[in-house]
Amino acid sequence: MAVDTDKFRTLLEIRRAELTASIENATESAAPVQLDQQVQGRLSRMDAMQGQAMAQATIERRRIEIAQIDAAFKRMENDEFGFCVECGDDIAPKRLELSPAIARCVECAN
Repeated sequence: MAVDTDKFRTLLEIRRAELTASIENATESAAPVQLDQQVQGRLSRMDAMQGQAMAQATIERRRIEIAQIDAAFKRMENDEFGFCVECGDDIAPKRLELSPAIARCVECAN
């Protein structure tokens, strides 16, 4: 199967830039929570701590996706993009269109 790597490279570059910007924007939400009881009540602090934990989890998921995108770029450099990393078969073009950083065919992903 011939895969249009230029098309997918562009899609991956755009997504990587979006994720990087999103991490930069979310960093403030993930900052440590001020625990001054004079400033806010216990429930407000708990709410802020929950928001902080959610922001940190979101940042981590985005970092994982960036790592997957970087791995896809590496597969492109090695002419391995579009092939399953487990069995070596072609990855369906529609699957790549949904998620260009995908590394496994449907059968191996299951």
